[in-house]
This record gives sequence, structure tokens and C-alpha cells, in this order.
Amino acid sequence: MNERHFLPVKFAVILFGLMLFPAITAAQFGSFSKQELIEFTREWTGERFEDGRPKVSDDILERMKSVSIEEAWGVLQSKGYTQQFAGNWINIHPDRVIVGRAVTASFMPLRPDIHSITQERGTAMGCIGGQNSWVIDTLVENDLIVVDVFGKIVNGPYAGDNLANSIAAKSKTGMVINGSIRDLDGIYEIPDFNAFVRGIDPTAIRDATLMGINIPIRVDQVTVMPGDVVLGRREGVIFIPPHLTEEVVISSERIRLQDEFGHQRLREGKYTPGEIDRKWTPEIEKDFEDWKKSRQQNK
Repeated sequence: MNERHFLPVKFAVILFGLMLFPAITAAQFGSFSKQELIEFTREWTGERFEDGRPKVSDDILERMKSVSIEEAWGVLQSKGYTQQFAGNWINIHPDRVIVGRAVTASFMPLRPDIHSITQERGTAMGCIGGQNSWVIDTLVENDLIVVDVFGKIVNGPYAGDNLANSIAAKSKTGMVINGSIRDLDGIYEIPDFNAFVRGIDPTAIRDATLMGINIPIRVDQVTVMPGDVVLGRREGVIFIPPHLTEEVVISSERIRLQDEFGHQRLREGKYTPGEIDRKWTPEIEKDFEDWKKSRQQNK
């Protein structure tokens, strides 16, 4: 078969695949199939949830709470992940750090024909309540819900105090909403919980349709994947690909040790600021390693 006759056959095969694709994926409302989620996060080789979402260990999540935004940013930059930070949030508890595994959801402006199909599929799957509550029903402990409501403020609040309490009870972390919330006083009182949002408004969500759960979403310039580790601090939120989380934690812990060592040696007068505040000589590196061993033995 020559190339001229072969091309239509290739296009027919591609078209058939595209027609078949919805039938393959329709079992899960607006989400990646397990195989797709594994494929798009294939650099993660650790444990996964049943649906394929990467499951970074609880130990790494706990240690991540001590990592600064700058420390995480430095590692990600060095690996080519240059657009993982989103800032300029309303952070309702700047003193609280939140860390968790991303559960993503995407909303789009309402279009009646699409909205009705979304509602039909959700009803068929047993989803209860408004579409903004469907993703909350999937949460487990140490998840962190990340929702793109396309920055909508008026008629855009994703959650009030009722849904926020449900999120807190299930995940025990917080929420990142690229949109707004309502009932701030009630949400503010939830213990050990925080919310990063774009606005606060007394209206309820309307004219928006849920288009997917645990799919790639966009928050500002960041592409957020299901299973990313979300770190929220005073400066904003950084989204860490699962396969880089352990490196971020280990790097941060080393930096903190180096700082402790350097401050101690400066107080002792053993080194000058110029010696500590630049690339260390082999002699200082050896002193640091000896100091670490001595510190560990004295614990």
C-alpha cells in the first residue's frame, strides 16, 4: 500500500480510537482512568491509591511541614520545574502550614447542554448534593483539595463553613481554591485547618459546572497534577511533583543543619561570616560532618 492510500487508513484508526475513548473512560466521572493517571505520573515509582494517584508517604508529608517555600523552590528549579509556585492568595491563617496530597477538581463557566450531562453522569454514579460537594466525598486523610473555579469571586464561592468542616473532617489539612469562599467567620474557627483563596463573597456558587476530578488543572501558571504534594505557607502555595518530594525534604533538612552549624561556629568565633556565607572549604565541610556525628551521638 502506498503512502497516499495508507494515510486515510491511519486517520480512520485514530478517529476510531477517539470515538472509543469516551466509552473506555466513562466509568469514572470526568477523571483520568487509572492507566492514564499512572502514565502521566510515571516518574513516581512508589505506592499509589486504588485509582492510580501517587501516594507519598505520611512520613514525608510530616517532614515537609518544616520545609520553606524557598527550599522547595530551589530543588524544583534545579530540576527544570520552573512554574510550581502560586502566590497572592488570601491566606486566612498565615501562621498555619498546610501539607497534603493534591486531589484536584476543575470547574468551567456553565453551559446548559454540558451541565446537564455532568449532572446526569454524577447522578448515575450516586453523587449527592451540589457538584461542588462531589469531590469532597472522595477525600481521605492527608489529601488536600485543590479546586480551579477559574478565579470566580461573585457567585463563585466553592465552599462555606459546612463544606469546609467536611473537608477538614475528611482530610485534616486545608483547601486551595482558585476562586472564592463564603462564611469566613465559620471557616476561620475550624481548628488545624487553613484555606488559600482568591476572594471572599456572601453569594453561593452558581453558573459553574464541574468538569473533572483528579485531572490536571491550572492554578495561575502552575499545572497541578493529582498526587502532587501541596505545601502552603505565608508566601503562598508550591506544588511538588511526587517523585521530587523526598529530595526536597532531605535537601531542606541538610540546609537547616548547615544553618545550625554555621550559627554555632559564628557565635564561637571559629569562622568569619565570609567563610560561612559562601561555598565551604573542605576543612569546613569536614568540621560539619564531624559536628553532625557528635550531635547525633549526644541525642
